[in-house]
Amino acid sequence: MNANLTLLPLLVPFAAALAGLAWPDRLGWQRGCGIAGGALTFLAAAVLLRGVGQDGYLVTHVGGWQAPVGIVVVADGLSALMVLVCSLMVLAVAVYSVRDVDADRQRAHYYPLLMLLTMGVNGAFLTGDLFNLYVWFEVMLMASFVLLSLGGEKPQLEGAFKYVTINLLASAIFLGAAGLLYAKTGTLNMADLSRILARSPDAAMINTTSMLFLVAFGLKAGMFPLFFWLPASYHTPPPAVSAIFAGLLTKVGVYALVRAFTLFFNHGADDAQTLLIWLAGLTMVTGVLGAASQFEIRKILSFHIVSQIGYMLMGLALMTQAALAGTVFYLIHHIVVKTNLFLIAGIIEKRKGTGDLARIGGLYLAAPYLALLFLIPALSLGGIPPLSGFWAKFALIRASLSGGFYWLAGTALAVGLLTLYSMTKIWAEAFWKAQPEPAPAAPATGTAVMAAPAIVLAVLTLYLGFFGQPVFALAERAAEQLLNPQGYISAVLGSGPGGQAP
Repeated sequence: MNANLTLLPLLVPFAAALAGLAWPDRLGWQRGCGIAGGALTFLAAAVLLRGVGQDGYLVTHVGGWQAPVGIVVVADGLSALMVLVCSLMVLAVAVYSVRDVDADRQRAHYYPLLMLLTMGVNGAFLTGDLFNLYVWFEVMLMASFVLLSLGGEKPQLEGAFKYVTINLLASAIFLGAAGLLYAKTGTLNMADLSRILARSPDAAMINTTSMLFLVAFGLKAGMFPLFFWLPASYHTPPPAVSAIFAGLLTKVGVYALVRAFTLFFNHGADDAQTLLIWLAGLTMVTGVLGAASQFEIRKILSFHIVSQIGYMLMGLALMTQAALAGTVFYLIHHIVVKTNLFLIAGIIEKRKGTGDLARIGGLYLAAPYLALLFLIPALSLGGIPPLSGFWAKFALIRASLSGGFYWLAGTALAVGLLTLYSMTKIWAEAFWKAQPEPAPAAPATGTAVMAAPAIVLAVLTLYLGFFGQPVFALAERAAEQLLNPQGYISAVLGSGPGGQAP
């Protein structure tokens, strides 16, 4: 299949952003470009996943310059899956934003910024070298910072300042670590790094640089103890922006960790690998305890992002095929569920005027459809069978038991119970109890449009739970590729999946 398919998830959102900027005063045009851009990017991602399914790897050498010298764009099982799921979230949020994001913010280029963010996220998933990963991180950072601060409200600006400061620090550490690797190896191509580092006797250099990458990517992922910026900023913008941040941005950090420690730090980085096991457990625990102490819906959900990152790191730390398959499936499950929970939180705020659980109630009787919409992703996040969260956690806990990490399995089970407690708290306060007096005054107009994407994502959650075996099979295939990096190396440095790396 044509390897240039790897460029479509980058070019389509870029074209949509440019088209939206062409007539900035036409609000309908910007909305149309954003929604059409999201839909076409999703279609491009679906075609890309099909191509990867046929060929194993799709590689584009930009400008005809061969790796490791030129820019290379690579799609394998993991990156193609991530592009597909994240593109669907962008489409859902683009539709939802029509009613959630006010007209002034939309006129301030909201939709072009959303498309640029999509391009940055997809670029990070598809790039084959570290320097361009840094470039795509910066594209994401610029777009996300403007989206976070769009509107200029004080809480937003405070959250945006914390967000951009920490992410700039992470980028600086990342750039420094990449510079050290380049000084030692003479390359930043990931496949070439894997080939060179596998033969390197310099264990101290590998361990040192791997620690730097662990800090840099851990900051972006929201890993313990580097997560404090996330719950301080993700609840401040409109719910649509919170949803796309929750679904996409931290997962790029997790993806970068998975790619680094399975491709070029898969030999010699023993210290970082051991540390990852403890960081996974601590990330789970601190995130869920933070969520349990909150009483505002989006703050609770923000802390749960941190907690769930711990589960994803758990599979990477165990580094078996079963564990990595669990991590990949968990990534897919969490992107869908967490995005949807933030969308539903936005509908609640639209109806009630606030997300403060002390000031709202009665939604079970007032909006039973909303109660059902919340219940599906909430129970899935808590790991209730047979929803997708149960199968994702089951795969990781089984892998940890097989590896003899009984304390980690016990931690994951306990955190699952505390997650269910937080979701039950939201249900009891927002839906089950009577509305406190005085009731917040807020119009409920526009919630039908906002509910449509939430319904689609709820159905997808049910599908992943009841009929998710084909998706889990894709996750297993992605895990197999991750643990056998020679296929990636040959695809990038050779003539294709069967070629020989130089």
